[in-house]
Amino acid sequence: MPSYVRYQVEGGCYFFTVNLLERKKSLLIDHIDLLREAVRLCKHKRPFYIDAWVVLPEHMHCIWTLPEGDDDFSNRWKMIKTHFSKGLPKTERLSKTRQKKGERGIWQRRFWEHVIRDEWDYEKHMDYIHYNPVKHGWVDKVQDWQYSSFHRCVKQDIYPIDWASDTEFDNLFGEI
Repeated sequence: MPSYVRYQVEGGCYFFTVNLLERKKSLLIDHIDLLREAVRLCKHKRPFYIDAWVVLPEHMHCIWTLPEGDDDFSNRWKMIKTHFSKGLPKTERLSKTRQKKGERGIWQRRFWEHVIRDEWDYEKHMDYIHYNPVKHGWVDKVQDWQYSSFHRCVKQDIYPIDWASDTEFDNLFGEI
């Protein structure tokens, strides 16, 4: 069995990608209030700052900054995933392995994390997050996706409301 070693920085800023197990489902936006409740509960028990977040039907991307001296993002994700899962009816298909381990079949077991290294890295990941609904074809304009911190960033004068409206912008974002 492989051993996963995560690079952790106390008080660090991290980019995450978290996926549903079944990528054709839309549980995240169908149950957005449950997801928001799970995040609120986690933040209350284990504070962190949300720099950016976008929720798509089957996956989400976000940037968190952890408190000084704290590098435990894994247990925060566990808390969010657990609370969200407990709020859903048990209708998902379960593999024999998941049945044996008493697991739900909602989330992919792991998630992708990346430590933000500098201001350039931060800006590129912020842009990637906010452009993601356009990249995946859910909307034509970034401003049209409601499950995004983009709207908060517009209010904070980080982005103009028509950011990334140029069709040439599409080619700037591959996978980070």
